[in-house]
Amino acid sequence: MNQKTNQDKFNILEKKNAEALLGGGEKRIEAQHKKGKLTARERITLLLDQGSFEEIGKFVMHRCKDFGLDKEYYLGDGVVTGYGTVNGRLIYVYAQDFTVFGGALSETHAEKICKIMDLAMKNGAPIIGLNDSGGARIQEGVMSLAGYADIFYKNTKASGVVPQISAIMGPCAGGAVYSPAITDFILMVENTSYMFVTGPNVVKTVTHEVVTSEELGGASTHSSKSGVTHFSCSNEVQCILNIKKLLSYMPQNCEDEAPFTNYESSDESRVKLDTFIPENPNQPYDIKEIIEEIVDGDSFFEVHKNFAENIVVGFARLAGRSIGIVANQPAVMAGVLDIHSSQKAARFVRFCDCFNIPLLVLEDVPGFMPGTNQEWGGIITNGAKLLYAFCEATVPRITVITRKAYGGAYDVMNSKHIGADMNYAWPSAEIAVMGAKGAAEIIFKKEIAEAENTESKIQEKVDEYTEKFANPYRAAHRGYIDEVILPSETRQKLIRAFKMLENKVDSMPKKKHGNIPL
Repeated sequence: MNQKTNQDKFNILEKKNAEALLGGGEKRIEAQHKKGKLTARERITLLLDQGSFEEIGKFVMHRCKDFGLDKEYYLGDGVVTGYGTVNGRLIYVYAQDFTVFGGALSETHAEKICKIMDLAMKNGAPIIGLNDSGGARIQEGVMSLAGYADIFYKNTKASGVVPQISAIMGPCAGGAVYSPAITDFILMVENTSYMFVTGPNVVKTVTHEVVTSEELGGASTHSSKSGVTHFSCSNEVQCILNIKKLLSYMPQNCEDEAPFTNYESSDESRVKLDTFIPENPNQPYDIKEIIEEIVDGDSFFEVHKNFAENIVVGFARLAGRSIGIVANQPAVMAGVLDIHSSQKAARFVRFCDCFNIPLLVLEDVPGFMPGTNQEWGGIITNGAKLLYAFCEATVPRITVITRKAYGGAYDVMNSKHIGADMNYAWPSAEIAVMGAKGAAEIIFKKEIAEAENTESKIQEKVDEYTEKFANPYRAAHRGYIDEVILPSETRQKLIRAFKMLENKVDSMPKKKHGNIPL
């Protein structure tokens, strides 16, 4: 009887470990590198702290016997799963391996991902998905489709429980796109990744449009036109660095507090802020410059940078505290709210509220965008999404009105009336139903019509309306503004206010869940 010694058994394990590390083999790894792409294991090594990765399911293999698959097996079955740390904090990760069946998802491949997601929810730690897959493994038929649905279900269960981040580092097509779409943030790599429900060939057959994969669903398209992706990255290294940076602003789970970093207080006045608002109320300025002055140095990390640029959202630190920022951008379309900016901001607000990240709103908004495209496109429902998101949020919420706060947009942008905790205004703030000229032409229509010099009368009435309403003091008299402050005082005021609010307790009425106007 040929009985194996313990050393023989150790050698078998060593051989299997080496086999698993090779994925689809050296030739396919070389082909992956030639495309400018890293392998699944190289990506995980870049993401996690050195030596912290613990793999789960390394020896899993598919169970399919059809279409020749009974002769082709690879350890791990096309996805590397496990856990480790990023800057010392626990995270769970899965990375699809394109060298094995093109990363195609099978029944067992899906089971591995679901197991990681279950562990993440039980232990309260973020889930990072590194996607690089040709789609469902066709040979498995409905079993691969069932695997996708299992993942979608877990994504939904995990939503709002632990942060979920998806990096698209290769193809992600068909049903595969819906898992990243449910997660909190999507990152894509320029020129090597794409997402679409139906590819260029199907598009050409059905609609006769000729379009490349990059044009249809590349990083540039989804970061600027559709808004599907939050970050467009120049290469895979930048993509992984952005994931690490994102994680630094987030708590581990919904019961954890927003992260703090060490901060030593000093002179918090910012005299430069007193010079930002132009004398001409219609002249644009860049709200990002104001953000940079208010927050801790180099801490602002913009999200959705290239999409709906008339509103700015992102994370920052204020006296070491992680906060989320929503700010109208006067430099783009005068900072008006439209369909896309409302969706963008609403999604960000809801993420921050899920994970206890306080919100700062910087407001300079002339109203909602008029026009048939907006009305027919559903500006009412989409504007209501942002309104709903703020109304529902129970985290500390502070608004600073820098200039215009007109009409319904004043209400929507985290006004006192929808639950904001503290509302400040700069002396340049104009809080009114509408702009002075439009208001004067309505209120004083008869007097203007009867005047000998129409232009002179209009200007007189505009000045009268401006004197009465285009300032923050009427709102302050009513208590809608807690304090009118000098711009240079803003940082100090915000640090103290967020400190005061750090133990805020608020809740929504008992319900299964609300019905946000989707």
